[in-house]
Amino acid sequence: MTDNIVDETVALKEETLGQILDRTVARYPDNPAIVYVDRDFRLTWKEFSRVVDETAKGLMALGVQKGEKVAVWATNIPFWVTLQFATAKIGAVLLTVNTNYKTAELEYLLTQSESENLFLIDGFQDTDYINTVYELVPELRTCERGNLKSERFPHLKRVAFLGPEKHRGMYTIPEIRALSVMVSDDDYLARQERLSPHDVVNMQYTSGTTGFPKGVMLTHYNIGNNGYWIGANQHFTENDRLCLPVPLFHCFGCVLGVLAAVNHGTCMVVLEGFDPIQVMMSVEEEKCTALYGVPTMFIAVLEHPLFKKFDFSSLRTGIMAGSNCPVHVMEQVIEKMHMTDVTICYGLTENSPVMTYTRTDDDLRVRVETVGRALPHIEVKVIDPETGEELPTGAQGEVCCRGYSVMKGYYNNPEATAEAIDADGWLHSGDLGILDEDGNLSITGRHKDMIIRGGENIYPKEIEEFLYRMDEIMDVQVAAVPSKKYGEEVGAFVILKEGADVEPSDVQDFCRGKISRYKIPRYVHFVTEYPMTASGKIQKYKLTEMSEEIWPERR
Repeated sequence: MTDNIVDETVALKEETLGQILDRTVARYPDNPAIVYVDRDFRLTWKEFSRVVDETAKGLMALGVQKGEKVAVWATNIPFWVTLQFATAKIGAVLLTVNTNYKTAELEYLLTQSESENLFLIDGFQDTDYINTVYELVPELRTCERGNLKSERFPHLKRVAFLGPEKHRGMYTIPEIRALSVMVSDDDYLARQERLSPHDVVNMQYTSGTTGFPKGVMLTHYNIGNNGYWIGANQHFTENDRLCLPVPLFHCFGCVLGVLAAVNHGTCMVVLEGFDPIQVMMSVEEEKCTALYGVPTMFIAVLEHPLFKKFDFSSLRTGIMAGSNCPVHVMEQVIEKMHMTDVTICYGLTENSPVMTYTRTDDDLRVRVETVGRALPHIEVKVIDPETGEELPTGAQGEVCCRGYSVMKGYYNNPEATAEAIDADGWLHSGDLGILDEDGNLSITGRHKDMIIRGGENIYPKEIEEFLYRMDEIMDVQVAAVPSKKYGEEVGAFVILKEGADVEPSDVQDFCRGKISRYKIPRYVHFVTEYPMTASGKIQKYKLTEMSEEIWPERR
């Protein structure tokens, strides 16, 4: 068992991501760094560092300059993490691309980001990445490699395939690694010496649930330090093994996962995509001590018919984040999966991302009713969204934070940057929350999530937590349903447990006399899944859109 005391006075580190990696390699050269159970892929820190350096030199040989964007459109393949550090070591900017993107979304991202480089796999689910890129960049079929001239994307210089197969106009990974011999160690070191921890190293496009996605610019200092504190808060050491089934293109994967692990020498047991059987196999075979996931992932593991056949006794900690954690799920994760030190955190991409975090010794109430207190070196406050004045303990308002973690800004969007970060450096989250007397933050919703029924403010989370008490309900999301009479009504979108025999009226009857009448769902609809972003966040606005088709007779 680990010591539950974290030294919160540790100073922030003025390091690049490359320097963080080099420090860990020097300390634990022969320890395991990355493992993929499904393909018996294993690298020690020394071996991983060698692949990173070889790739970084290959990128330099191709002509990739400091400050160039390198877009990566891929699932959690082994070369993803390599590129994260290879780009960082030569001062390039890793641009993460959502694996669910289609043609129009990729076109928007490449255009808005002015990306010079694109690395991709063959495809994901029903999207053929190769054909998508040829459709957008037909010049690839005829242009000489390294001399790409795209009419639609004038900034795009190079496209590479993340594998050995050859595709017209694209470099391959073996070719790029072979080019490393063209760059001397002196030139490579000279490039690294010109880097600053305050350079942008990572760009991620926000989910875009409202308006167009914006490119969040994050520095080495932002995400390197956030990764350190995320790992420290879970008491990560070189003896830990983290099972990582969340997407690397999102902060949950590449910061909470990769950078927390690399900061502390923790082995990363990576899954290419989430699959409950693969998660259980990885945990058992590698004796993982930590596991990450959104609540729906943990539910899928707990509810799996083969759950009892696997050994979870090695687990100790991990993170459950991305959406609200139901009390009963947290209890089962602690009891049945042995994750006594499981943690909850809250943040947003613009904050690198974590601002508040439960501690491993917090009681169950804090871990399910709050998202913890501010991480070291980060200030958190709640303000009146109308006046901007700071509110007292117990009052609901907009959550804001300030500190080392706040993004450098949105790429090529100074207006949106000024709107998000005020003159005093406070980042405005757009989320509603309440701070308690111990500094623990409870998220009550977003401005846009709040349901206003005939002038009454209704917070979905409150109703969701109540409905979780109904034995037949496995999961529930509450969203606004447009109403001619009241403006908005409460809609409950329910996933039932297997074999449950429930009617919508039963859900409403369960509420009667227990919550205010205006909070009782006027509409109840049974679903098997929710519309989600690829990072596991439930898109409530889509539930609202669905409601207009489900209940055309709305009053």
